[in-house]
Amino acid sequence: MRHDLVIFDNDGVLVDSEPISNRLLAAYLTELGHPTTYEDSLRDYMGAAMHRVHDLIGERTGQRLPENFDDVFHGRVFAAFEEELKPVAGVEQVLQTLTADAVPYCVASSGSHERIRVGHRTTGLDRWFDERRIFSSQDVGRGKPAPDLFLYAAERMGVAPERCVVVEDSPLGVRAAVAAGMDVYGFTAMTPADRLAGATQLFSDMGELADMLL
Repeated sequence: MRHDLVIFDNDGVLVDSEPISNRLLAAYLTELGHPTTYEDSLRDYMGAAMHRVHDLIGERTGQRLPENFDDVFHGRVFAAFEEELKPVAGVEQVLQTLTADAVPYCVASSGSHERIRVGHRTTGLDRWFDERRIFSSQDVGRGKPAPDLFLYAAERMGVAPERCVVVEDSPLGVRAAVAAGMDVYGFTAMTPADRLAGATQLFSDMGELADMLL
């Protein structure tokens, strides 16, 4: 079945940001007295909105993170993006193919609108995504694994959920897509395949994706 809308996750799917942001998140939480390894951060927070960080730290320690936690963290992330961020290898070819075949697509990310735009501007992906194609968990309140964000993106793009396919690399994102009633292609470049077991299909190289979508 050819889908009527392709919904991309952003971090780890469009921009290769997960190693950067999880390294910095682990370091910042450790600095604040909540020892966290890079592997811990990937396991607990990859694909999640920032409220999950606050929620899990609160549940585990009974403590609250500083009020300026998000601002400080994002400042560090954006500075690192300017130095290190690259698009995921092969994703521009996928976007070019979708555009040439007139297949609608958009991005639906747990990250803030500012984070999405900074990443796209830094990597040059902004030329593929105008304002009408960008959706953030900020738009809906409940981030992944709730289906709200993907359902909102489909509604705004005018496509029924069952006609959408989501491209995701996190367990939380796969759960959200399944809950939304959408097909989901799991990208295993950074995530073990067994953690994306709920996906419709799995792939490990972005070069495979265009054939899967068309």
